[in-house]
Amino acid sequence: MDVLGGDGAVCGRLGRYLARDGSTGARVALDFDRPHAGVVVGKRGSGKSHTLGVLAEGLAEAPGVAPVVVDPMGAFGGLRAGGLDAVTPRVRADALDPRAWCVLLDLDPASHAGTLVWRAAAAESTLDGMRSWVAESSASAAAKRGAGNHLALAASWGCFRPDAPSAGALVDGGGAVLDCTQYRGAALQAVVAAVASGLYDLAATGDRRTPLPWLLVDEAHAAAAGAAREAVDTLYTRGRAPGASVVLATQRPSALPETAVSQSDLVVAHRLTSERDVDALASVQPTYLAGSLADRLPRGTGDALVVDDATETVCTVRVRERRTEHGGESARATSVATGLEAGGRAE
Repeated sequence: MDVLGGDGAVCGRLGRYLARDGSTGARVALDFDRPHAGVVVGKRGSGKSHTLGVLAEGLAEAPGVAPVVVDPMGAFGGLRAGGLDAVTPRVRADALDPRAWCVLLDLDPASHAGTLVWRAAAAESTLDGMRSWVAESSASAAAKRGAGNHLALAASWGCFRPDAPSAGALVDGGGAVLDCTQYRGAALQAVVAAVASGLYDLAATGDRRTPLPWLLVDEAHAAAAGAAREAVDTLYTRGRAPGASVVLATQRPSALPETAVSQSDLVVAHRLTSERDVDALASVQPTYLAGSLADRLPRGTGDALVVDDATETVCTVRVRERRTEHGGESARATSVATGLEAGGRAE
């Protein structure tokens, strides 16, 4: 079995090589022994979330690594059958630095309210503490009201808890699926920012007994933006040295942080039809990927072009079936009709 990205000492099966005539060839796997940075891209329904699930399954079964999956759409609940715990994510307020708090709340750090939030984040470790610090400060009433309203909004998201599990707890348990279906926008970005920075710090300070962490993020065009962008950039630019890996999956590669594509040593590209998204990938395509990227992208669901920068190879792969259930699929009218026929139509 060929292994992309490494020598195969620790790996997970991805699928089979796919020939131009549609026939499949030898099995192909992905290297897990070394840390990697990658992206999985493709239009809706092309198989990108399925591929991320295949990657998570392999990581959950491999020794010495632990996947942490950010699941905004409920597509990865079935991974519990593969040994990953489903966790409702919580965030410690001090997991975000003052700059991230201002980005999260869309506040100019130089504004009166932004300055108060910045100072509160630097002084306190909990959201309640930050709110009290602002209320008791000597700032103007207008600045206190503005900062207080923004922090009250953050509290309404329900994701900030002082007893939030640490990155070490997630990794020591063999990995986890973070069920983020209740979060959107800034709340989702707060979770990703905290987890990304926590996993990087864990890899940088952990010992050899600590499993190497892998952060897998679905719907990354939304989840890895805003307040999460800097922490995710750190994983792409500096994560491999201490042993932290990251893979973002998205239908909109043009909306990813620039470093996500330019710093990736592994790109798995399913079908794309948006010229802007194809151009985003093509702008950083390696010299050994000859010809037009648009012409190389496969069209079948579950088929992918894999660019392995570690070995400077390019191949087309048919991704294997998942062993665990894939959730988050779109509802279909035929399913409703079948249910009505089985149970009788309501009058």
